Amino acid sequence: MSFRNFLRNLGPGPVIAAAFIGPGTVTVCTLAGVNFGYSLLWALVLSILATLTLQEISGRIGISTGQDLSQLLRNRKSNTFFKYTSMVLVLLAIVFGNAAYESGNITGANLGLEIFWQAPIFKIGFINIQTGNFLIGAIALILLYFGNYKSLEKLLVGLVILMSIAFTITAFLTKPDWNRVLEGFIPSWDNNEFLTIVSLIGTTVVPYNLFLYASLANKRWKKSDGISWMRKDIGISVILGGIVSMAILMVGAANTSTDVSNAIDVSRGLEPYFGSLAKYLMGIGFLAAGLTSSLTAPLAAGLVVCGIAGWNQDLKSSPMRRSMSVILVLGLIFASFGIKPVQLITLSQLANGILLPLISGWIIWIGAQKSIMGNLKSSLRANILYSVIWIITLVLGLKSIGAVFGIW
Repeated sequence: MSFRNFLRNLGPGPVIAAAFIGPGTVTVCTLAGVNFGYSLLWALVLSILATLTLQEISGRIGISTGQDLSQLLRNRKSNTFFKYTSMVLVLLAIVFGNAAYESGNITGANLGLEIFWQAPIFKIGFINIQTGNFLIGAIALILLYFGNYKSLEKLLVGLVILMSIAFTITAFLTKPDWNRVLEGFIPSWDNNEFLTIVSLIGTTVVPYNLFLYASLANKRWKKSDGISWMRKDIGISVILGGIVSMAILMVGAANTSTDVSNAIDVSRGLEPYFGSLAKYLMGIGFLAAGLTSSLTAPLAAGLVVCGIAGWNQDLKSSPMRRSMSVILVLGLIFASFGIKPVQLITLSQLANGILLPLISGWIIWIGAQKSIMGNLKSSLRANILYSVIWIITLVLGLKSIGAVFGIW
């Protein structure tokens, strides 16, 4: 099989990579490098394993059942209390959470754009209207409103490749100490690193990506030969995303700035390595990361809303367009008018903290059921590994809940 045919048979995996490498991931990985050097590279390996495992199960469920996770949840016949409680939690986390975090995606993309062009800012009373955010939001809305799944996949593949090139080149140009890099893959930490470890894993293991991939996988492949291609697709994509995250951490480790609060600040500390080129590489990476996440967050929310409600999930259907538009417009409003949706973010943290271990445990259970999965059910050996992954998601969930109440 030619390389071109191989690429043609791959599917929506890059959408998942695009979804978890957003401005938040870029910032968390950068600050991990700034604060702890290369020592937490092993945590990114763990996050890749956890993400790859759970996404493979969600893709396998989508192909085997012909339904996505939200449709399975809606069609569940037993345990009515669990069904409706789960539906409420899913909608709460996905809709409110994605609307809140979409503002960060748009703002992050605009932060990268500002490296190349400073969009006008209009002040009306106490409100600063960021026209750059409106431009990013308008581009995302047009692409979602008039595109289709295939065209979005191609666009996101291109942006992921662009982002990968920008951050990888930046990492290599810093001429890292490769012995120290290799030592970073050996697990070790102290108490000061624990919250950063949790954050590094939490930037990739997110509930809405599980819903997103199950939905896209069952639209892309049939049961007969789809599982093999799905595993290649999600494997290549998540590993590529993990490599990008590692490159970002390595860039952070090379930083010489004393005042760093986000990834763009790092570009100033990289100027001793390759001058003003640093800010342009970081600008490209941040712009691509923000734009990809600005597309995937409304897409995932729309698929979940329509799946739970039993509406048409076609990208050009009215329910999908309305659902995606609501998420994107809310995010745009928060970003452009300087509104900080603290209450929404707090609510989404709480919902995600509850939702992540519940959903991951639920899909692990579904994947092991022969009555649902048939011959595609998980093996006993695989379920032992999945149990370890579930414990990780439980820790992440407890951390999110603790953060809301100031406990952790």
